[in-house]
Amino acid sequence: MNTEEILSLPVALPDGVDYDDYLIATYLASFAAVWPIPVLAEALAIEQSTGTWVAVPGETPEVRCQHVAKVIGVYEAPDYEFEVPQSLETRNWIIQVAYPEVNIGEQLPMLLTTVVGNISMGGNIKLLDVRFPKKFVAGFKGPKFGIAGIRKLLKIPKRPLLNNMIKPCTGYTLEVGAELFRKAALGGCDIIKDDELIADASFNSIKGRVKRYMEIEKQVYEETGEHTLYTVNITDKIPKVFQNAKRAVELGCNALMINYLAVGLPVMQALAEDPKINVPILAHMDVAGALYMSPLHGVSSHLVLGKLPRLAGADVVVIPAPYGKAPVIPDKFRNVAKNLTFPLYHLKPTFPMPSGGITPSMVTQVITDLGTDIVIGSGGGIHAHPQGPIAGGKAFRQAIDAVMQGIPLEEYAKDHAELDIALKEWSDPFGKGVAAR
Repeated sequence: MNTEEILSLPVALPDGVDYDDYLIATYLASFAAVWPIPVLAEALAIEQSTGTWVAVPGETPEVRCQHVAKVIGVYEAPDYEFEVPQSLETRNWIIQVAYPEVNIGEQLPMLLTTVVGNISMGGNIKLLDVRFPKKFVAGFKGPKFGIAGIRKLLKIPKRPLLNNMIKPCTGYTLEVGAELFRKAALGGCDIIKDDELIADASFNSIKGRVKRYMEIEKQVYEETGEHTLYTVNITDKIPKVFQNAKRAVELGCNALMINYLAVGLPVMQALAEDPKINVPILAHMDVAGALYMSPLHGVSSHLVLGKLPRLAGADVVVIPAPYGKAPVIPDKFRNVAKNLTFPLYHLKPTFPMPSGGITPSMVTQVITDLGTDIVIGSGGGIHAHPQGPIAGGKAFRQAIDAVMQGIPLEEYAKDHAELDIALKEWSDPFGKGVAAR
């Protein structure tokens, strides 16, 4: 077999591809033991690049040399060498496929079409990760502000930030929302966001919220000396989502929020890369579970919640935390945060925002797990404080201060009534052992 024939095959050694020119996708595949997965993996590589289920005249050796995807690894777990047990019904495989970057270009829709695409309908196949070459990531600007930029806006150099989601989620009037916003800001919330379930509602418009909330932001700043970012939910159909964003900025809004998977990653990317959108973007995770929750198919959480929204320009990403109401494995939680914050070519780090039933009793564990470059998100844990949202915000800030000073929460609570009440109210609300950790 000559060199051209070898290069036209849908298979290669891991050392035989140029990692600057290929995206490397890693999959978990689980199929009946009788299926010849090493052979079928090559068929899948062809399906996701140059060919189809039958040979076609246009798929020439020359085309394949430049554009065929290549299986660079098929590994079984456990790794049977001399015999496969006859009683085995299912075999599990790790498959790595190298996709030519030239097939995809520097864009997210064709990335997903290529590395997930038809494979997502092929049974128990889950995309575990994608290794991006530098030339691919060079096509993305990433977060406009990132962690350092948001810290600079708020003039908070070190401590974790505190976010509040206005509750109830939806159905309230502007007057009710404005009062809740004021109390959360007075309580010390650095960021206040709309819930993902309210956007430009007929009963409470984006225009009304931005104008009123930003008036309150200025008033609270004059009283406390602390700024608050208001992330207004601009989620909508196209082109209204872009109109919402630009109108909100024109009205003086200092941040935006978008349900990024509901509108699509390219929509958020367009907003992040628009020079007229000169405020941070908070990305909400709704719909994410439909993509990553299955253990056998879909896309891993650190891609859905980490790498992909970071590529698309999110400055903050809401992620589920394992100590609250969200079902998530702690290792997965930490891996998502790593994909948001660790070095990724030129992209700025994105703030992870652990969320989902977080109370002040969980602050020590959150910071222990992720460090201080986080936004701690709480809704009910602030608004349902027995003394009200101002006290709820103060309780969180006190918990953060205690951890930053290395003081146990219970000790710090002796001289801080709001924290003391919160710890007694929610010692371990979801029965996950948080208070004991």
